[in-house]
Amino acid sequence: MTLVLPGEQILAEQVNVKRLGPGLEQLFSSDGESYIMSTRAGELKHITKRKEWFVDSNSRRYIPSANEAVVGMVISRSGENWRVDIDSAHMAALDGLAFEGATKRNRPNLKVGSLLYARVSLAHKDMEPELECFDAQTHKAEGFGELKGGFLVQCSLKMCRLLLDPKHFLLPLLGSKFPLETAVGLNGRVWVNAQDAKHIIAVSRCIEAVDPDGGGMDEAGVKKFLGTLDI
Repeated sequence: MTLVLPGEQILAEQVNVKRLGPGLEQLFSSDGESYIMSTRAGELKHITKRKEWFVDSNSRRYIPSANEAVVGMVISRSGENWRVDIDSAHMAALDGLAFEGATKRNRPNLKVGSLLYARVSLAHKDMEPELECFDAQTHKAEGFGELKGGFLVQCSLKMCRLLLDPKHFLLPLLGSKFPLETAVGLNGRVWVNAQDAKHIIAVSRCIEAVDPDGGGMDEAGVKKFLGTLDI
């Protein structure tokens, strides 16, 4: 385990970086040499499959980072664009053309209060974050877009990262009990949907119980807990 502090320089050979995630920034010295610096305190981690490095820290406030998936709520419309609450210090901007197949004549009809699964396309400390509802490489929706129905669960940022880990037990365990849909945002929001309302409630309660900032329940505890529910 490697712990880093804000302002600490990360050795290039230490990360062999292809993509920089949250908590890391590439800077340039006066002689033009590039280096990587940590912008937050936490544990230096990487995702082998995507060759992405990031700093894992359980901060309370979401700080937008490019290419991260978030669950947002439309709060207003300005012309052909929308302002979206992603639970960060600033509202995000969503262009009316930032959807798969969108044209000036064919745009989504989002209402105030609509939920979205989106990708952060621009994140800068001096600018308002911007969102897109398609994959950056394929320009296909790939699951991004308006989320209809379902229920929004608020949890810690660390819990969201756990749910996105394919090795974590919770979602596969729940999926073996009943069909469900989820959209996990790295901004501390999880959208869940199922055919039966009691299943949605069960998923919500399990996420809250497993959350490290809540009960911190393990797999055995969740199995026992599910046995007490009418599902």
